Amino acid sequence: MTIWDGLRRDRAADQFASGNAASNAIELTKRNPSVSLTKQGATTGNLRVNLSWRMRTSDIGGKRRRGDSLLRSPFKFFQPELVQAHTQGVVNVDLDLGCLYELVDGTKGVVQPLGGFFGSLNAPPYVKLSGDDRFGAPSGETIYVNLDHREEIKRLLVFVYIYDQTPAFDRTHAVVTLFPGNGPRIEIELDERAPQARSCAVFTLENVKGDLIVRREVKFVYGFQAELDRLYGWGLQWGRGYKTRT
Repeated sequence: MTIWDGLRRDRAADQFASGNAASNAIELTKRNPSVSLTKQGATTGNLRVNLSWRMRTSDIGGKRRRGDSLLRSPFKFFQPELVQAHTQGVVNVDLDLGCLYELVDGTKGVVQPLGGFFGSLNAPPYVKLSGDDRFGAPSGETIYVNLDHREEIKRLLVFVYIYDQTPAFDRTHAVVTLFPGNGPRIEIELDERAPQARSCAVFTLENVKGDLIVRREVKFVYGFQAELDRLYGWGLQWGRGYKTRT
């Protein structure tokens, strides 16, 4: 057995210990970008969409502790270590979760902290944002989608943006996780480097002839919601918005 065979075996073992097989999750990637909620039997109840993020210690001057983990997984030597970033003392990054929606009757709009558009769960648009996390706390930010009204929803675009701080998508490790009412959770990592980007289209949820399809997008743009709107053809009118500071 060569040294590379040994490295591959260690890496595979590490992925099995922390990956999808052990955690009962579906990871959407470039090679496997979509999943049908209908085929998963997950088209009722509330779909919970959670955003969480961490900072890379290599970008904030943190101390790396490799220890014995390098012996188990040598490839980690080349990866920046991750730490939770939920205090202002670490870094001031404000990632926000938002959702563009289009209903079957033609109604269009946005759910987001900016402007206080928090939506509604039991009335149109059947999409609601719960809170506005400022510092990447473990609970993160969450959007709920009422799939009991799925026949009234034409398409959704869930996105993440940086409100008013220095662009830092390249210094954060952000993950958007979907928790259907039934079946495995769905994970989408924002793992592409885009240092100057301020917004990212994460995924679409579209009703295609009664089949609810989640499709990974992970498209970074250098503007804000108006640029995402143009990219996906929503046709809304945009103006300057603000958030209340607490």
